[in-house]
Amino acid sequence: MTYTLFLGDRAYSSWSLRAWLIAEMAGKPASYRWVDFSGADVRTQLSHVAPARTVPTLVTPEGAIVSESLAIAEELATRFPEAGLWPEDPAARAIGRTLAAEMNTSFAALRGACPMNLRVAYSSYQPTAEVLEDLSRIETIWSAAQDATGGPWLCGAYSIADAFYAPVAMRIAGYGLPVGPKAQAYVTAHLAHLPFRQWRAMALAEGAELQRYKRDYETRAWPGPEPAHAEATEDGADACNALCPYSGEPVTHFLRFADITYGFCNAFCRDKTVNDPEAWPAFTALVAAQAAPASS
Repeated sequence: MTYTLFLGDRAYSSWSLRAWLIAEMAGKPASYRWVDFSGADVRTQLSHVAPARTVPTLVTPEGAIVSESLAIAEELATRFPEAGLWPEDPAARAIGRTLAAEMNTSFAALRGACPMNLRVAYSSYQPTAEVLEDLSRIETIWSAAQDATGGPWLCGAYSIADAFYAPVAMRIAGYGLPVGPKAQAYVTAHLAHLPFRQWRAMALAEGAELQRYKRDYETRAWPGPEPAHAEATEDGADACNALCPYSGEPVTHFLRFADITYGFCNAFCRDKTVNDPEAWPAFTALVAAQAAPASS
């Protein structure tokens, strides 16, 4: 059974990030379809899956259309209980559901002033009193959840609740928002989270820079882990692999990493790897296989 998940631009669509993180946690076959934020309006692009009108939207194998993020999360959790999208412990699960529901309905000042933008980090933004009030509430509920469940994530292990707050963490990181050490540690955990690193690497590899999300603040380096160096190359004559590590298809595009050339089946596969080589287990396994003969 295949589920189809319609998602928006990776760099800007915070709700799409949430749904993708949850779908990846579920670990079941899913077909991702991308809505172009620089093209026709989202409702028009989703007209063939009416009454959906925004992203994310999930279409189940039976044809049910689930077009609200919290509903998508709960539907996947119900259908795939073995995936552990919510914790088994009833108290931790209740806390997580409360936090996800509050995220779904709150923090309008933070959302409006600091739209998610994974392409850039700012250094000169000064939050308003309303944004600071939202941040104070966020710190309060994060701390209470971690104290109750033992952290480091909100419900103990990573869950739907953390996926819901991943874009909040990115706003705090991207705009340099003032939070205490405990909240900052939680933000840092999100920045290092492998699925998020994959999402951001894909965001940088595909999609236009949209001016409506840009803010006129001074910029700085992205605050997450610094990616290992890799660079695209047109010369694949000495590529160490004939098949793409992701698709298994013949290679046509290439990069250099640690003085070795690796091939991929298309520019997107190559470019997402260039952006963060160590975020991709299939690629790191290929790199390890190349290193194994030299160390044996």
